[in-house]
Amino acid sequence: MHWIVNRIREKAKANPKRIAFPECKDERVQEAVRIIKEENIAEPLVLSPQTLEKEKQEEFANQYYQRHSQRHESFEEVRQLMQDPLYYGAMMTKLGFADGFVAGAVYSTSKVARAAIRCLDSDPQINLASGCFVMAFEHSSYGERGVLIFSDCAVIPFPNPEQLALIALAAAQFTRDVLEFEPRVAFLSFSTKGSAKGRWIEKIREAVEITRARDASFLVDGELQADAALDADVASRKLPFSPVAGKANVLIFPSLEAGNISYKLVQRLAKARALGPIILGFTQPCSDLSRGCSVDDIIDCAALTTIRAQNKIKNKK
Repeated sequence: MHWIVNRIREKAKANPKRIAFPECKDERVQEAVRIIKEENIAEPLVLSPQTLEKEKQEEFANQYYQRHSQRHESFEEVRQLMQDPLYYGAMMTKLGFADGFVAGAVYSTSKVARAAIRCLDSDPQINLASGCFVMAFEHSSYGERGVLIFSDCAVIPFPNPEQLALIALAAAQFTRDVLEFEPRVAFLSFSTKGSAKGRWIEKIREAVEITRARDASFLVDGELQADAALDADVASRKLPFSPVAGKANVLIFPSLEAGNISYKLVQRLAKARALGPIILGFTQPCSDLSRGCSVDDIIDCAALTTIRAQNKIKNKK
């Protein structure tokens, strides 16, 4: 087992949390839930249309309707929505009946993200949804002993500079709080520090400046080509004085297209573990899954969601 996966599972076991699973019919989810229970990684709450509580459906519908009264949905439409285990699980998390939810083995990423956006509370420091992956590589020295964070790979198609900065800040904070190592954030591009020009490059540079201005505690650099961000030898020739080049462990992609393609390529070609996408930007934790996920992917996303719930409770004290 990769060291980061072992750390994540062991930390989750130290204080298991209630995690809602709204995809009860999927065989991978069923097997993952069995292992999660057996190993005490979390307390799984398996949801199906038949097990949803009528009283809670009504409570959730009322809360949702009050929050979204401007959406022009009728109360009856909202009631129908709460018959969907995905929205029921999201509202359970919002109102404290669950500590987080994990979905996406059956539901698309857009549906999971939409449920999070509509039901959960935005993190006031970020106020933007994004999705990062924890990429774990065997026998690799890149990143943090073979661990890299890729973001955004799930939510924002064409982020502007402000959005890119928020994506970076959310991924960096996740890395520090949940994975417990210091982030070194590289904004990726086809250019390294002026080797190319154009509005695409200007967007990256502006995002870097916004990120530094918002939180100077993170090491951030860009624009960087991928080899300059990851390879120490390349970095020594291109950017010898950069605090990030050659040792980046958080990679920020210029678009959803680039991020999503990249994670799937390295997952398949380099046989990397891809944990996520972890949905960031909310005060309550949740995780999406790729519809091509494995049983282990589901277990590890549940463990990550549990750790985030642990941190939320700890930060309240």
